[in-house]
Amino acid sequence: MVKSRFMLPALFLVIAVACKKEQPDPIPTPPVESGPRLVLKFKLDSTQARLGSFGEPVSIPAGHAAQSPRFNSISAHYAEFAPSGLTALGAGAVVYHAPETAIGGGTAIDFAQEVHAADGGTFLDIPLSSLPVGTYSWLRVSLSYQNYDVNFRYTDTVFGLGALDLTGTVASFIGFNTYIGTFTVGQQQVVVNGNRPQGYWAFEVNNPPIPLAPITGQAPAGATTVVNPLFATSPIPAGSCVATGAFASPLVITGNETEDVTIIVSLSTNKSFEWIDSAGDGIFEPLAGDTVVDMGIRGLIPIVE
Repeated sequence: MVKSRFMLPALFLVIAVACKKEQPDPIPTPPVESGPRLVLKFKLDSTQARLGSFGEPVSIPAGHAAQSPRFNSISAHYAEFAPSGLTALGAGAVVYHAPETAIGGGTAIDFAQEVHAADGGTFLDIPLSSLPVGTYSWLRVSLSYQNYDVNFRYTDTVFGLGALDLTGTVASFIGFNTYIGTFTVGQQQVVVNGNRPQGYWAFEVNNPPIPLAPITGQAPAGATTVVNPLFATSPIPAGSCVATGAFASPLVITGNETEDVTIIVSLSTNKSFEWIDSAGDGIFEPLAGDTVVDMGIRGLIPIVE
């Protein structure tokens, strides 16, 4: 009996050890790379110069009207540092390229994997070592998605409500091509499950007196302004949204940096929401024939903090 009393605990110990060995080893957490970071943040500025496709100041065309939207979020698809104005697109230091997919039948930005940032928010935070040693005079950022609020007028002739000045939310896809499963405009969801080219948009009324589903549309091909002051020496493909801007002083990376390099990507939203103004009154009235024609960002200035 004495022998059996000692053998029973020993047997449990053997079983316990055996069971413990059968547990899988924990997956090690990847180490976080130490050292300085490269941080890119968006700034959305309605007072920044309003530029055209070639980087020149432009006014609103006759027969059109525009307003500066109030941004909720914005996304980028690509970021590249270019040493000079002669650097071809893709030949600079590409530090970011968002995921793409062919599920919609052609290569497209994968909307579900995009990073959305608010005004002042960070959209890229990577080791500074990702940016090679060199001197960079230009920054290129391919913008892909915008979400913002605009003012509009709704004239009701059915319920006798008359002219109502309201606000609405616009979801605007300005990348070269985007695969969209579903997306939320303001509060309501739109189902697409397909590719949409640059200029696809959806509009939702905020707090409508009459419940309305979001409406969708497509701006004309080539109508989205993409500011590129280097159009003569470093063109961009048609239908892309690679905005280009110059550093006030070239950014020099030595490889010996000990502190983060933070860059404010200041984007001009100055009258960036533009429509054909059928009534000529400067008021966006989508149900009165006003048609959205341009939702492009109106300039990019990279600022080193």
